[in-house]
Amino acid sequence: MSGIAHHLVKRGIDATQEKYRSGSFTQDGDNKPFGHPHVVAAALVITSVLWFFAASAIHYVYSGVVATLTMIETPTATAFKVDPAESEEADAPLLSADEKKSTTAEPELFYVKTKPITSTIRTTIKHLKAEAGPWSRFRGLQVALVYHFVHQIAFQFLTALFGGAMIGQSFAAVATAIILCRLQLLWTHVVISAPSEKKWYRRFPTIEQGKKVILPTAVWALTEQAAIYIPLTLYVAFDLEGYFRNPGAFGHLSEMQQKSVMLATLAVFMSGLVTAVLVVLPAKVTLKRVQASLLPEENDTIVPFDRTFGGKVQPEVLGGKGVVSILDAWKTFDWAARFRLAKLYAKIAGIQVATAVFFVSLGVFEVRMINGDWVLY
Repeated sequence: MSGIAHHLVKRGIDATQEKYRSGSFTQDGDNKPFGHPHVVAAALVITSVLWFFAASAIHYVYSGVVATLTMIETPTATAFKVDPAESEEADAPLLSADEKKSTTAEPELFYVKTKPITSTIRTTIKHLKAEAGPWSRFRGLQVALVYHFVHQIAFQFLTALFGGAMIGQSFAAVATAIILCRLQLLWTHVVISAPSEKKWYRRFPTIEQGKKVILPTAVWALTEQAAIYIPLTLYVAFDLEGYFRNPGAFGHLSEMQQKSVMLATLAVFMSGLVTAVLVVLPAKVTLKRVQASLLPEENDTIVPFDRTFGGKVQPEVLGGKGVVSILDAWKTFDWAARFRLAKLYAKIAGIQVATAVFFVSLGVFEVRMINGDWVLY
């Protein structure tokens, strides 16, 4: 999104300045330039900044807070006791009180699963507002800002240490995620827990807790790198770089060759998408659920959550490990929850696309309004 915004600003400013210098904009038939490149630049910069904040808010609230709650929620069930009805038929046999007592059926219990709070974005946000106030959708934001700031510093340092090549950056990304695993664990605990009087920096996880999330954090970080390298490998194997550097070369290809290039481009895109959905997302869900299993007992969760993971987690005071295993963390995330999470991400993608279309259209409208009937191309 930020790349598109940058491209929009750059093209708008460059094209407007070129038109201004050439005197292409005229008013009332004279040769006086009709154009305001600095006004256009300012308008596009403001629009791009607004777009950045809108896209960032959408990503944080929906892909961060709401998605994390969806990953850990355990829908509850309500029990209903149904007493058997006595026969009211006219020809019902006449029984003594003792006989009636011996033949009376036992009451039946029916369990009805309640609808998950995270079934929709609207119900999740409504629940958060009711439980933690109107700004609860941005819960954990302070931790997130600290995390990203420290992450950037650590990543740049480790990249220089491992070398600036792409493989060095991959090592740096995985190492940075592992080093900051306690800070990420803290963010998850702040997001999923009920409002607490403790400040976030007083809830920092212990070193022992941090050790328990190193492995799932490393797995998640490695899958993210796989989502980069698999499409990149296909991109190089299909020799697509030349066509992206010189788009004009595509027009000189035969129809069959053009179809081959388009299919190769589609394969690169699909490989990234499939890796993200089938590899990265399960790793992220597993990590969040392992982190949630380490939430201290004194902290209640803001959505229903089974701390035992169906009896698979025993507290350390009872001789257990006090944390869910990677395998159990994923296995206990049932198919209903997986479909719910997939629908959420589909909605988020739609919202982000709609936001991009709105701001790009707004930028084009601003340029045309300021410079007259001119189309941005």
